[in-house]
Amino acid sequence: MSKINCQCGHENPFGTVLCERCGRPQTTEAKQSETVDMRYEGSARRSQTYKRSIIDRIWNFFSSVKIGISIIVAVLVTSAIGTLFPQKLYVPVSTDADIAAYYERLYGVFGTIYYKLGFYDMYNSWWFITLVGMLGTSIIIASVDRVFPLYKSLKKQRTKRHASFMKVQRIFGEGSSDDPDEALGKAEEKLKSLRYNVKTEEGALLAEKNRFSRWGPYINHAGLIIFLFGILLRGIPGFYVDETMWIREGETRSIPGAPGYFLESKGFILENYTKDEAKEIYGEALDRVGSIAKNYQTDVALYKNKEGGLPGQSEHRKLEKEYSIIVNKPLTFDGYSIFQMDFRLDELKAMTFQLTQKETGKSLGEFTVDLVDPEDTYELAEGTKVKLLDYYPDYDGVENGEPVSKSPIPNNPAFIFEMVTPEKPDGERSFVAIRQTLETEENAYKVNFIKADTRDISGLTIRKDRTLYILLFGGIIFMIGVAMGSYWNHRRIWIQKGKDNTLLIAAHTNKNWFSLKKELNQVQDIAHLPAYEDRLDKESTSENLEGDQQ
Repeated sequence: MSKINCQCGHENPFGTVLCERCGRPQTTEAKQSETVDMRYEGSARRSQTYKRSIIDRIWNFFSSVKIGISIIVAVLVTSAIGTLFPQKLYVPVSTDADIAAYYERLYGVFGTIYYKLGFYDMYNSWWFITLVGMLGTSIIIASVDRVFPLYKSLKKQRTKRHASFMKVQRIFGEGSSDDPDEALGKAEEKLKSLRYNVKTEEGALLAEKNRFSRWGPYINHAGLIIFLFGILLRGIPGFYVDETMWIREGETRSIPGAPGYFLESKGFILENYTKDEAKEIYGEALDRVGSIAKNYQTDVALYKNKEGGLPGQSEHRKLEKEYSIIVNKPLTFDGYSIFQMDFRLDELKAMTFQLTQKETGKSLGEFTVDLVDPEDTYELAEGTKVKLLDYYPDYDGVENGEPVSKSPIPNNPAFIFEMVTPEKPDGERSFVAIRQTLETEENAYKVNFIKADTRDISGLTIRKDRTLYILLFGGIIFMIGVAMGSYWNHRRIWIQKGKDNTLLIAAHTNKNWFSLKKELNQVQDIAHLPAYEDRLDKESTSENLEGDQQ
């Protein structure tokens, strides 16, 4: 692209609207317009200059404000859709087939579509991460496309400008003066008292303040980029963990999201308020709910795999610490925190049965079935045993002639036993469930339920967030940029001598024009400057503003 040669002799990059040295308009549109756009000081931006190669087109696409807003809208809309139904984390099943069936069963056709489009795990889906990446790319390119030309123009701006630059400003005035030098001196003194930085050069004055506010939006963008970077880091293993685990008393399990660590539940403790304590603290609430928890905690032991140890073998684990996890007092280790979040009481652990002869009621012995890891055969006496042919932890009726279990949790256990005795060496079969016994034929022996052992389950949440400080830092930078751009504004006033004892006045601000004109009126009163005109509000002259102030 050829450079643009100004009448002052300066070579400007292609796409420049106002000369970088003298400020003369360089384009036909700028020359014919009454006012000129000063957002980027009339400097050349890459997106408006180069449009030929693929790189140029990609750059121009992401530098567009409309594209950036469209991506933001897309992120907001998809985020809203992700709240319509529960996310994968809160679905009480684990396998993909069960998750699909869960959404279909509860939400019908919409649930199926929701699952197939990936909204069930939206914030970890590739397309949502791509949207966030596109948003970050748009912010970076749009900022770079604007901030460097703006910085270059503001850094190199000259005090004395060509008259044509002054005339295309929104606020402009021209008039004669009895003593231009005295007027410039008084204006300089007043502007300094208004906290302007004043520069003078060859009968020209440039007063400027709050230039730093121009960088507010870009600091804002930098904070947002840091924030988005922190969000993307959450998808990398080891940076962010938010998992749940249910652990039974006496059970040892690997900790989700914390490889190499294991947790053993030593016991669960639940303490309720007494009636006197509850009435004193909660009043009538006790009568409505029956009981109120005072404390619930899980006593645990934390283990870690030894170096060189084989995973899954308890003898290769080292005890790290023993701890009581209480609400709001988590177990912390290696950047992880384990919180007590929930509990379930009295889950069936084992059931004890007795084999008896129906006719005489004589007992042939007792046996206990571990509902988590049942045995195949239970020996009672010589020639007497009970075989466990089938086990249904959560019995849910019969489908297609076969009993079914709706989950692996022993909420409603049922069994098919084969009873082998000296009298019946070929065995007799019986289906035994809670409050239900079925036999294919009349048996001589039966299995009677004696007792059940229960245990409590703790609901724990495992969290680790190495991105928190990155997000916090990005948020602070973002708010600094918002404050800079919201509470300050960049103001400039140009005053310079023209021909035949005339004075030219021009002023510009990126916002809050009323305050700028108010300050300009104060300078005008002291230095007796000529009247000015607001090109976008032609009824608002300096005389009208003075009348408003009075």
